[in-house]
Amino acid sequence: MSDDTLTIEVDGEPVEARKGQMIIEVTDAIGAYVPRFCYHEKLSVAANCRMCLIEVEKAPKPIPACATPVVDGMKVFTKSPRAIAAQKATMEFLLINHPLDCPICDQGGECELQDLAMGYGRDVSRYNDQKRVVKDKDIGPLVSTDMTRCIHCTRCVRFGEEISGKPQLGTTGRGENVEISTYVEQSVDHEMSANIIDLCPVGALNNKPYRYSARSWEMVQRPTVSPHDCVGSNLYAHVLRGTVKRVVPRVNEAINETWLADRDRFSYEGIYSSDRLMTPRIKESGQWRDLSWDDALAVAADSLKRADAESIGLIATPAITVEEGHLLAQIADHLGTANIDHRVARRDVSDQDDDAIYPSLGCTIAEVEKQGAVLVAGSNIRSEAPIIAHRLRKAALAGATISFVNNAQYEYFFDVADYLSGEGLVQALAGIAVAAAGKSLPDAVAAICKGVKPTPVQKRIAKSLKDAEDALVLLGNIAGRHAAYTAVRALASCIADATGASFGGLSEGPNSAGAHLAGVLPHRTQGGENRESTGLDVASMLDAKLDAVALVNVEPEADIHATSEAVEKLSGQQFVVALTPFVSDGLLECADLLLPTGTFAETSGTYVNIEGTWQSFAGVASPVGDARPTWKVLRVLGNLVDAPGFEYVTSEDVREEFTEQLGEVSTSNLYEGSSPIEKVNGGDAPADEIDVPLYSVDSLVRRAFALQQTDAARRAAADGDE
Repeated sequence: MSDDTLTIEVDGEPVEARKGQMIIEVTDAIGAYVPRFCYHEKLSVAANCRMCLIEVEKAPKPIPACATPVVDGMKVFTKSPRAIAAQKATMEFLLINHPLDCPICDQGGECELQDLAMGYGRDVSRYNDQKRVVKDKDIGPLVSTDMTRCIHCTRCVRFGEEISGKPQLGTTGRGENVEISTYVEQSVDHEMSANIIDLCPVGALNNKPYRYSARSWEMVQRPTVSPHDCVGSNLYAHVLRGTVKRVVPRVNEAINETWLADRDRFSYEGIYSSDRLMTPRIKESGQWRDLSWDDALAVAADSLKRADAESIGLIATPAITVEEGHLLAQIADHLGTANIDHRVARRDVSDQDDDAIYPSLGCTIAEVEKQGAVLVAGSNIRSEAPIIAHRLRKAALAGATISFVNNAQYEYFFDVADYLSGEGLVQALAGIAVAAAGKSLPDAVAAICKGVKPTPVQKRIAKSLKDAEDALVLLGNIAGRHAAYTAVRALASCIADATGASFGGLSEGPNSAGAHLAGVLPHRTQGGENRESTGLDVASMLDAKLDAVALVNVEPEADIHATSEAVEKLSGQQFVVALTPFVSDGLLECADLLLPTGTFAETSGTYVNIEGTWQSFAGVASPVGDARPTWKVLRVLGNLVDAPGFEYVTSEDVREEFTEQLGEVSTSNLYEGSSPIEKVNGGDAPADEIDVPLYSVDSLVRRAFALQQTDAARRAAADGDE
C-alpha cells in the first residue's frame, strides 16, 4: 500500500481510500449509496443540504459525508439507525416549504427530491403553518424557474462560478428569506448555461421550450451525437411517439464529460421548423410544384447522366456522415468527375496538397486541460467549440499560460496571459514565429517573416510555449476561413515545430475529418490518396458554368463562405439539385430540384470528431413529411446512375465497406510545404475575417426558436444589421 493510500471501514467492510478523499467519494466508489442534494462530483463541496449525514465512530454527532475527509482506521456507518434518523430529519426540514406539486412539475419522475422523499420522508407532514412562496425569475428563453421548489443546494450558483466562469446566479437574503437569483434581473446567457437544468435536484430549474409538453416516463431515451461542432458531444434524445421532445447530456468523460453546449441541447426545435421540406419539388417555368420520389430521383439521375463529367459538381457540408461521404465519393468516381468538395467555408485552398490526411486537434480532447501553455490563433473558441473552451478554462485554472491571437477581442472567463489583436493574423503570427525559430525559419515562411521584429508580447508567447512541458498551438475556424490560410497555417506550424508544441486545429462542422477520409475532396480520394487530376473546389465550381450541380445539406446563402454571391453563382448553373431538410430563400432562388432529407435525428451514420474518434449513431426520430435519410437517397441515386455495388441495405453496410477499404490511417498536422510563400494570398486585414455567430452555424441551429431569442443571437443579429 502506498503512502497515499489508507484503510477505512464502511458498514463493517474494509475499504482502501486515498488521502484527502471525502467519505462520499469512497462510498460512491464501492456502491454504498449515501443520499445527497448539494454534492456533485464536478463541483466544489458546499455541505449546505446536510442530506448526506452519516455516523462515524467516536464522532459526537452525525457528520456530512461530502465534507469529511477520510482518516486511517475510520469506521463509517451509512445505514445505522443514527444515520437514517439524521437523514430523515433533514428530509423533513427540506419538505417544510416545498410545494409538493409533483403532478404538475416537469421534474416529476426523475426528481432527486421525489426519490429521496420516498425513502426518507414521512407519510404525513407535521408542519401545519403557512409555507414560503418565492416569486419566479425570468432568466431568459432557455431555462424556466419555479423558485418556491428551490432547496438552496447552490449547484446552479457553483456551476456559474466554477464551470462556466460566468457567475450570473447567486444567493440573496438570509435565513428564511434566502433566494437564488440573477444579478440585477439579467438573463443567464452563457453558451453552456442550460447545464443548470441537469444539475438542479428538484424542479426549480427546467427546460423552458420543453415545459409541459411531455412526462419523463412517457418518453424513450435514445443515444445520439451532436451535429454542430467538431467535438461530437454525446447526447440522449428523449422521444415521444417519434418526436424529439428534449435533449440531455450523455456522460462521456473523454469528450464532453457531463456537460452540453446550449445549441446541442436546444437545436432539436429546428427539426420541426415550419420551413421543413415535406415532399420533392421541381421548378418549372419559375414555378414550384410537388412530384413523387420516383419522378424526382429520375430527374436528378438524368441530369447527372446527361452532363459531361468535367461539368458536374458535387458540394456537401462537413455535416454529412461518413456513410454519406463514401456514397457521394463513389457516385463522383462513377461519373468520372473530381469536382467534389465539402470545404464550403474555406477560401484559400492554394496549399491543399500539403493538407493533413484529416484535420485533428493535435491531442485528445481530454488532454487540452492538461497543457501547460496554449496559443489559440484565429478563433472565437467559445462559439466554435464550447466544450474545448471549457477544457481550455480548466487548463488556465490549473495554471496554464493561455495566449490568443485574434483580430477581434473576445471575452473569456479565465485569466489570459497575452492577447494580440488589432493586426492581421499573418503579421501577428510572423512575429511569434521569428521569436520562436530565430534564424532557423523554414523556407516556406522565410519570405513573409523577412524584416519582422518580434514585440515583447510575441517573445513572451513564444517563450511560454518553449518553457511548458506540454504545449499546444491551436488554429480556429476563423483561421480556417482566412483569405491567407496558407500563410497562417505555415506560420502556426513553424511556431509549434520551433517550440516543441503540438499543433492542431478546430475543423468546421461535426464531420470534416470523416469527409476528408471519405474523399469528399477535389484533390484526394479515400484515405488521402492523391487523385490523378485535381478537380474544382467549391469556389471554382461556382465560378464555372456547370451542367449539373448537386448540393448535399447546403444552404448557400448561409453555409458557403468559400466565395461571395454563392446564390447568384448557383443560379447561373445549368441544373441544380439540392438534397436538403429545409426550404430556404436561397435554395428557392438557385435550385431546380429539391429532395427532402432527414436531419441528424432522422438518420443513422457516423461522425469522426477532432481527436479522430469514430462515433456511430442510429436515427432517434420519425422522419418529417416524406423526408428520407440522405444516405438512402444517395444509395438510390447511385443505382439510377448505374454505379456498381450500390446494393446496401443499411448504413452499417456502407460503413463496414468503407472501413475495410480504408484500413489504418495516420495523420500529421505540421505543414510540410517547402515552396516559399512569397506573398500573402488574399487580404490580412481584420475586415477580411469571417466569424460565424454561435447560433448561426448550421441550418438546425438557425431554426431553433429558443436559441434565436437568446442575448447572444440578438446581439449577433443587431451586429449583422449594422
